Amino acid sequence: MTVYTTAMAARVTGAASHTTVEWQAIDWQKVHRNVRRLQARIVKAMQEGRWGKVKALQYLLTPSFSGKALAVKRVTEEVAKPRPSPGVRKARAVCRETYLHRS
Repeated sequence: MTVYTTAMAARVTGAASHTTVEWQAIDWQKVHRNVRRLQARIVKAMQEGRWGKVKALQYLLTPSFSGKALAVKRVTEEVAKPRPSPGVRKARAVCRETYLHRS
């Protein structure tokens, strides 16, 4: 059985580890760099038409700690500063009568 130290765990890529990480202790610059690097590789593979590589890179990004942490951060910050969502007034109505009955 192999015991991973924190230094070894930092080098492991792929799926997120089961260790607990404090939210304030996350190195956000490193997280952004990792996600941006993988996204750039995905775009490059798409431009080259290497769809197998695209799928493999997407699979690397999705379960990764960096991908998950950044997704959670974006969602929680979105709640903190919500954007206006389209309401009934901005929705397209099928006909004028349907629109008038909504208000």
